[in-house]
Amino acid sequence: MLRSTTDPPRALHALLLFLLPWAVVELAFGEEGFCSASLSTTDSNSQPLYWKVTNPTLLPTHLQDLPGFTRSVYKRDHALITPESHVFSPLPDWINTLGAYLISPAMGSHFTMYLTKMQENSKSGLPPEDVERFVFVIQGSAILSNNSGINHKLPVDSYAYLPANVEHTLKCDKTATLIIFERRYAILQDHYPEQIIGSTDKQPLLETPGEVFELRKLLPTSASYDFNIHEVHYNQHGLLLLEGQGIYRLGDSWYPVQAGDAIWMAPFVPQWYAALGKTRSRYLLYKDVNRNPL
Repeated sequence: MLRSTTDPPRALHALLLFLLPWAVVELAFGEEGFCSASLSTTDSNSQPLYWKVTNPTLLPTHLQDLPGFTRSVYKRDHALITPESHVFSPLPDWINTLGAYLISPAMGSHFTMYLTKMQENSKSGLPPEDVERFVFVIQGSAILSNNSGINHKLPVDSYAYLPANVEHTLKCDKTATLIIFERRYAILQDHYPEQIIGSTDKQPLLETPGEVFELRKLLPTSASYDFNIHEVHYNQHGLLLLEGQGIYRLGDSWYPVQAGDAIWMAPFVPQWYAALGKTRSRYLLYKDVNRNPL
């Protein structure tokens, strides 16, 4: 979600991708989907999109040699997981792939969010039974194959939603970095989600009267889908900051954040974000929707 420095909190629903301009006065707050805003200055950085997620500035120079230093914070109702706290290890049932869990039920969430680093000739495993999966490509590209034998190339900024119990594989001949969300699907009678493959730039812009940002939804809002990619309300959130830096409020605490940082928010946690610096801010946000919290 993106938020203005002057607007009051506004509830959002769903998995979203948000983009904010660099100036504080131009910060924006979105509804569900993919959100973006035009830059006020041109960025001379020629690095690939989302480069700072895979090559983060881990620590200020004067703190690099301080043992035990981390910006990561874990509290009862929220967590900030910064790159120096990422622990990569082989993923069960994946081939030539390392993964780092950023959000998991161990901290209080009912979904998982993890980074995967696919190496040469790598291949994904399947999620557990009855668990749905959302994949977003941050670096490189992967090939998605389903049980019908159809292959889909997923380059940077593309994504795929795989319903629970759908046979599929992700393969990579070179290298790729993915962010993956998984949760146990909340069944709703007579509603059946379908596989979705998309790209953020192919999603239609939604109207955002009076706001300085662009908004796109990455998944349908129909009742078949129990989450989307998307403040004080009953939903949990999980996000990954893809670009930029700023200040994030979680509860009564304020945290400096930058590209590569992950955040988990429990239900009803007050939240607010202000983008700072000379580059745009952009983040991918999970939110559960379309189900009774009971």
